[in-house]
Amino acid sequence: MSRRNASICACLGAVLVAALLESALAFDYSDALGKTFLYYEAQRSGRLPPSQRASWRGDSALDDGKSQGVDLVGGYYDAGDNVKFGLPMAFTITMLSWSAIEYGKQIDGAGQMGFAKEAIKWGTDYFLKAHTAPFELWGQVGDGLNDHGCWQRPEDMTTSRRAYKIDTSNPGSDLAGETAAAMAAASIALRSSDPAYSDLLVEHSKQLFEFADKYRGKYDSSIRLAQNFYTSKSGYADELLWASLWLYEATGDEQYLDYAVDNGGALGGTIWGLMEFSWDVKYPGVQVLASKILMQGRASPRHIPTLELFQSKAQFFLCAALQKNNGFHLPRTPGGLMYVRSWNNMQYVVTASFLLTVYSDYLASSPQQLQCPRQSSDSSELLALAKSQVDYILGDNPRATSYLIGFGQNYPRQVHHRASSIVSIKVDNAFVSCRGGYSSWYLRKMSDPNVLIGALVGGPDLYDNFADERYNFEQTEPATYNTGPLIGILARLLQDHRYQQSKLPGRNLSLFLTARVSECSRTYIFSLVSQSSRPQRRGVKSVLSIRQRLVGSWTLEGQVQYKYEVTVKNTSRRRTVKAIVLQINRLQEGQYWGLTRTSSSSSSTSRSTSSTSSSSSSDAGEGSFTFPHWRSSLNPLESFVFVYINAASGERAKIRVASYRTTAPGSSV
Repeated sequence: MSRRNASICACLGAVLVAALLESALAFDYSDALGKTFLYYEAQRSGRLPPSQRASWRGDSALDDGKSQGVDLVGGYYDAGDNVKFGLPMAFTITMLSWSAIEYGKQIDGAGQMGFAKEAIKWGTDYFLKAHTAPFELWGQVGDGLNDHGCWQRPEDMTTSRRAYKIDTSNPGSDLAGETAAAMAAASIALRSSDPAYSDLLVEHSKQLFEFADKYRGKYDSSIRLAQNFYTSKSGYADELLWASLWLYEATGDEQYLDYAVDNGGALGGTIWGLMEFSWDVKYPGVQVLASKILMQGRASPRHIPTLELFQSKAQFFLCAALQKNNGFHLPRTPGGLMYVRSWNNMQYVVTASFLLTVYSDYLASSPQQLQCPRQSSDSSELLALAKSQVDYILGDNPRATSYLIGFGQNYPRQVHHRASSIVSIKVDNAFVSCRGGYSSWYLRKMSDPNVLIGALVGGPDLYDNFADERYNFEQTEPATYNTGPLIGILARLLQDHRYQQSKLPGRNLSLFLTARVSECSRTYIFSLVSQSSRPQRRGVKSVLSIRQRLVGSWTLEGQVQYKYEVTVKNTSRRRTVKAIVLQINRLQEGQYWGLTRTSSSSSSTSRSTSSTSSSSSSDAGEGSFTFPHWRSSLNPLESFVFVYINAASGERAKIRVASYRTTAPGSSV
């Protein structure tokens, strides 16, 4: 190795160590984890315990079920309203329990296990009340349409509290199956502290699974009011498989694994490769859970072939999240956030990230790798993607906004949530009427009087835009099923955070490495471009196409701002493009998202796409850029998108390809 190359390698090593240092110290995952459990306390319905920490809340809905001769006091309100919907509540408890099962040691190490178990048990106590007979389950309390006509805190509710159930005449296999899964998973999470209670949950879970399987039907055909809010579009087949696997995990009884294996094809578990895991669609969760059983060597020879089919569909989901599938990718915003749909997109981000996280750990303890169509991935790549999503949530995004309420300094202040947006009854006990709440509180252009700490809101749009307005329910409404999966990921990242801290060099060396990053990065990047990239040659057609389009404009402080979307596409049908360097000029305002700067022309180099430059054109937007930090290549016919803003004239930036290199099919270089 030449002396110059050795210097570059040494320099690169310093950069990598500093990057690890920065990564390890980026966010206080322990603080974020602790806040999430406060959110569940704020969502409680019923009579609150003396230990209640969300002290601005009071007792509510104390007569639920009374008019129908059943005690349905307790449970959780699902989101920003005051209805108790059984299907999303059960999924919330399943995911809370799965988080505690996988990462109980980490949660306990953070001093939060007691709160985790309280959050789980608040849900299962309600399910035990709601399961009034082996083949009878109360699945909803309240009328969503009636509730949405009022803006009242739970303590003042005047809306209908009628309860709705499923039974043999009005079945609901999806609701019964998810509740069975929740009780089974909770029994595992709670067994060490209360074995008798855990056994009770298992018995109820078994009865509910039998009910779901024997009397099949969609719950929203029986509880029709749910159709306007939590329609079971995926049907009930996924919940039957989901419940059977969780019962196998809870009991070790092979009849439940037999059920999943024998019915895997008929119920779609070995057939459907999907790109959504949610309160409605359980297939990816089923497939990852089946993969866990397989990868841990707990399957008998007769189970293995079918479990491998489940695993292949789990891999489809994970490869889609990594954007390594042939034509099937989970889209991402310019800032790097996974994007499924506009309404409450964060729920899909955290559920996908949770599956990436647990599968990463399953991989790490096995000799396998994740096999995607074009290349394999190891456990670290899966965890890195999950971490990038959580870091985006906590503030590493173009708006530098935390979408976890109460975390950091910049988070949404006008949350679409009745209880948090109305003054606490303990501060002002004056009755808030149904319509009065709208005029006095809903339309109020001020921060919420009660901070809904630990709530994860719906999040930004496809272009990382977010409007902190109470009426913007698609983006500012939180939900219980958003936070459950996030708890597990935060606990897992906290484990790595503590490990990194234990391995960090002394403070003086840390400061030295950090100080050397800028100088060292320039040397390395120069080497990368000069030695590894293949510049375009005259007369040779580039395999890259660049398309710009104006996607929006607005006025800010009297000046018109123009937003452009740029699509960079690899037009080759055979070759993968790597090490792209784009030269951008005429970027007047200097704001860009979805790129990483490589040039030293700026006086303030952007750390990553999460840093938004807003300086003058001479030192902000001009220079050389490469892929965003979550991408390293473009497969054949694949593209990526970035966004920039120009002011005043709205003139397009001048973008050209300075260099790139291609690799032949099958090449690992």
